Parts: sequence; structure tokens; C-alpha cells
Amino acid sequence: MNTPQRILVINPNSTEAVTRGLDAAMECHRAGGNVTIDCVTLKEGPPGIENQQHADGVIAPLMNLLREREGQYDAFVIACYSDPGLHSLRELTKKPVLGIAECGLLTAMTLGQRIGVIAILQKSIPRHLRYVAAMGIGDRLAAELPLEMGVVELSQEERTMARLIEVGRALREQHGADVVVLGCAGMAAYRGRLQQAIGVPVVDPSQAAAGMAIAHVALGWHLA
Repeated sequence: MNTPQRILVINPNSTEAVTRGLDAAMECHRAGGNVTIDCVTLKEGPPGIENQQHADGVIAPLMNLLREREGQYDAFVIACYSDPGLHSLRELTKKPVLGIAECGLLTAMTLGQRIGVIAILQKSIPRHLRYVAAMGIGDRLAAELPLEMGVVELSQEERTMARLIEVGRALREQHGADVVVLGCAGMAAYRGRLQQAIGVPVVDPSQAAAGMAIAHVALGWHLA
């Protein structure tokens, strides 16, 4: 891969702390110096995407952003675990558009047999389960458990880390998960510490999606 790549990671909520966490999580992909990854905040988004109405409400602004930035980037990542607007955005461009939920779950399937997912809130889980069912991978899901913390609260580092460890261990010990997916882009900063604490692979879906975006561009894969 010789041609420099430009990847745009879009945080569909308006919480800048989430975008900063995403930006830090992308450092692993910038190491070679041939990939530029920019992380942006959707100003029109809610502070956190915590229900179906939030997810549906950001689709139009996301489409507008893609139209504005399409000529500047080689691929796009929607950094919300609901993958809002994924298929609508794919209709707008032949460039790769990756959703973090889809990519996170697919990556987890390569790392273990029984997938555990950590959600922010109990009310988020039915929305996620509909997605798992649509992907046809329900038999690989061990369980999805909530932190019962909203997106904005995830910046409370000590409390968030304690809850992540508690829920991650419950997924492993009580539900037999042998790989865990972080079910919110706002959890990105905690991946490494959580993996060390619970002793199974932990997937940050934003990193997974960015990695896939880079591969799509490098291999010349475009949307049909």
C-alpha cells in the first residue's frame, strides 16, 4: 500500500469527549504513517444515541455530512453502536462505509465462539438484539448486559472502569463469553485495561471498523 489513505470517523452524537476517545483509539492505525484518520463530531446529534429515535434522527445530518466530505476521504466509519444510517450512506457513495456494530461483531466472531456485548443502558439492548438477529448471528451471542450509564457518564473514568470490569466478568463467568465487544463508541478508551482485567479478548468496534476501512481502500473494494 503506497498511496496515502484518508479515513473519516464520524461520531454521530454531540459529545466531544467521545470524539476525543475515538481519536486516541485510532493511534494504532496511524502508526505506519500512511493513513490519515480524522475524527469529527456530528454537531446536530444528541449528547448520546440511547434509543431508536436518537438513531433515526441523525440519519439526515449524517447524509449531509457525507455529501460535504465525500471528495476529501477514501472511506467512512460511523462510530455509533447502532450503525445509524449505514445503508442510507452506502447508497450515497461507492466508497467504503463501515458501521462499528457490524464490524465489531464480525471481528469478535474471529476471536471466540461466544460473544458478550456490554451496552450502556438496558433500553439499548432490544435495539442491538434486532441488529444481531438481522445479521443472522444470534446463536453466537452469549449475552448482552448493560452498565446502566449514559454516554455522557462514560467520561467518569473510575466509575466506568469499575462497571466495565463487573459486567465483563459477569459475561465471562455467568454467560460463558470468550470474547467481549464494547457496545458504545464512548467506551473506546477502556479497551486495553478491560481486556487485561477480565482475561478474554475485548473488541473496540471503532478500531475494528477503521481497520476494515483501511483494508477496503488498500484492496480496492468498493460498494456495488
